[in-house]
Amino acid sequence: MSYSMNRVGTANMYDSATRNLMTRQTSLANLQDNLTSGKRVERASDDPVAAAQAERDMTRMSRIQTDQRALDAQTSAVTQAESSLGDATNLMQQIRELVVTAGSGTFTDSDRATVATQLQSLRNQLLDVANRKDTNGLPLLSALGSAVTPFLTAMGQFDGLAGQTTGSSVGIPNTLDGDAAFMFQPQRDGVFSASVSAATPATHGLGSSAVTSTNPTQVAVDPSGNALQYQINVTYAAGTAPGTLAAQYSITSVPASAAPLDGSQTFTSPDFDPSQPVSVPVTAIPGLSLNLTGQPQAGDTMQLTLTPSKSIFDTIDTAIKDIGTAGSSSAASQAVGQALANIDTGMARLQTVRSYAGALLNRADNISGNQKTRSIQLEADRSSAVDLDMIKGVSDFQNQQTGYQAALKSYSMVQKLSLFNFIS
Repeated sequence: MSYSMNRVGTANMYDSATRNLMTRQTSLANLQDNLTSGKRVERASDDPVAAAQAERDMTRMSRIQTDQRALDAQTSAVTQAESSLGDATNLMQQIRELVVTAGSGTFTDSDRATVATQLQSLRNQLLDVANRKDTNGLPLLSALGSAVTPFLTAMGQFDGLAGQTTGSSVGIPNTLDGDAAFMFQPQRDGVFSASVSAATPATHGLGSSAVTSTNPTQVAVDPSGNALQYQINVTYAAGTAPGTLAAQYSITSVPASAAPLDGSQTFTSPDFDPSQPVSVPVTAIPGLSLNLTGQPQAGDTMQLTLTPSKSIFDTIDTAIKDIGTAGSSSAASQAVGQALANIDTGMARLQTVRSYAGALLNRADNISGNQKTRSIQLEADRSSAVDLDMIKGVSDFQNQQTGYQAALKSYSMVQKLSLFNFIS
């Protein structure tokens, strides 16, 4: 009986040592895998909570990478659009310089015709810039949506839906509002061109200054939102004081506006000295003002036509027509004065939209910085959830290796407790 119990005890010790050896070997192998991969959690079963947290962090980082790729494409498009607006500004500056030269009193009719031809060439280049597309063939200045060619070749009108998209917290618009850059609005810009329809006599240089907008919100428009056209009939008569003159004028709007500008009312300017430079203000038109100029004498008459300008292209077309057909220096001076004022307004519109493009690029830089910071934070959270602390991992591995060696020694001792060794 004693031999039987001794053999049972020996077998139990053998099984226990074997199980201990296998357990330590498995733990040592797992630690070895962790050290090799550098991860504490290699499978979801190792730590379900940490694995789920790491998966969420990786999904969010993947989303950030996708948003960043989209932002890079948007930034590239806005950069191209901003560059196009810069090219348009340079072309407008060249146009302005040519218009200034056309006002030279030494230019002949053929010289002004040559200037008009050059202006036409620059106008066509400007239209090409306005219709530029990105690398995907989409217009850079399509606003909220437009045709493949936003600005029509003939009239330079915007063929699309005006407006500017706002982007999102992780993106910016990939197009700019071409309508805001190149088109004029009556109650925002109040751009008009005054041309002399008839002046008697033509030798007195009767004309006007550029039309200025005193209050764009008061500019009268028709039911369709288009600005009204005005015709001013001027007669210079003797003033109330001896040796002075006064301008008597009537204003007719086309079509008739709500204001009583139907030509039935006559306005009289204050007396002025005709021997001094003449600048007679006309302020009866809602939201607009201009000055009558020239060297008038009693009995002189003049007809002025105020035509609203719908776009930068419309302004340039008017300048080309008026400069090219100007039959005298005074007519050329009238055309140049009107064109310069309207070109300056157009350049201001381009600069406004270009400034907005710069603000969008700054916003893109801020978004990229925020996304990078979020990615670093998410990577840190993922790492803390599943990555291995190498110092602790090496220490645990060494401790486990020491325990495994002790288990091997115990196993070797148990192996000696066999029945054969006992009998011998």
